[in-house]
Amino acid sequence: MTTTKGLEGIVATTSSVSSIIDGVLTYRGYNIDDLAEHASFEETVYLLWYGKLPTEKELAEFKGKLSSQYAVPSEVMDMLKQYPLNDIHPMAGVRTAVSSLGLYDEKADDMSEEANLNKSISLLAKLSTIVAAFSRLRDGKEIIEPKENLSYAGNFLYMLNGNEPDEISEKAINKALVLHADHELNASTFTARVCVATLSDLYSGVTAAIGALKGPLHGGANERVMKMLSEIGEVENTESYLKDALERKEKVMGFGHRVYKDGDPRAKHLREMSKQLTGITGETKWYEMSLKLDELMTNQKGLLPNVDFYSASVYHSLGIKHDLFTPIFAMSRVSGWLAHILEQYDNNRLIRPRAEYIGPPKQEFIPIEKR
Repeated sequence: MTTTKGLEGIVATTSSVSSIIDGVLTYRGYNIDDLAEHASFEETVYLLWYGKLPTEKELAEFKGKLSSQYAVPSEVMDMLKQYPLNDIHPMAGVRTAVSSLGLYDEKADDMSEEANLNKSISLLAKLSTIVAAFSRLRDGKEIIEPKENLSYAGNFLYMLNGNEPDEISEKAINKALVLHADHELNASTFTARVCVATLSDLYSGVTAAIGALKGPLHGGANERVMKMLSEIGEVENTESYLKDALERKEKVMGFGHRVYKDGDPRAKHLREMSKQLTGITGETKWYEMSLKLDELMTNQKGLLPNVDFYSASVYHSLGIKHDLFTPIFAMSRVSGWLAHILEQYDNNRLIRPRAEYIGPPKQEFIPIEKR
């Protein structure tokens, strides 16, 4: 057996959901650049789940189904209110709440294609409600019910803040959701597929994926990027901060990616959005610091920014609390997880790799009285 640490370069399955070929990311064959510029998040989800872009009628029907599923069971909301909201990371609350949803779905163990698609729509809708509710409850605010006439992105901002978002804010969240929707066989997606390959239910697969996304080397990276920018404070401190960090051999978050050698194709879209939003808020320093770090890391280390890097200043400029960055990632990536879960169910085989044993070769058992 040949061991590859972190399974780097190992092809573990076939998939038609998304691809990364020669540094180009596609969803079902559509270039991420085209989708980021022209598609709504709802169109993107439809593409991931049904394998094609929707017609106007299909999209309207899909949006209608989403709108009907935003409400979270009162039992789950009551449990959410009992969480130690100010003492836990939102991802821990989201993980537990999503797991709880399965307790109140009588179709949770129905493995038919129709039932799993209906559960997928329900989970996508309810996840945004849960994230917004968590944020408002810990701030001592009332939960806000969704509005039927708003987009997925717009509804989230409305449920979070209590005001219908302006066009640029809604566009920013929509674009971020599209860009984060899927990314081939990343850590959380692989986790989801391993889980449901045992023929466990869809809620278990998504809960497992959320647990994987919670880690700072995956979904938590953009939160740590914003922490870094806050520590830098001002543009003129950027170079000295980076110099000290590199001398201490600290990991600079938001740079490099295992599958991209020439840069993450998603980063440029969020870079432009960061420039726009920081200009509107008058806090251009967040964009300027990011751009300076980008230039220094590229020149000094040959590392280019990934999707997490500029998303941090985008979310910050929208007034979103830093520890909500990863839950918003989950709101998007659940669409990709569900696409892969449905694909796994459709052509399933238990995922069971091997491990190379490196312990002692052969030991003689000694009875306990002689040890």
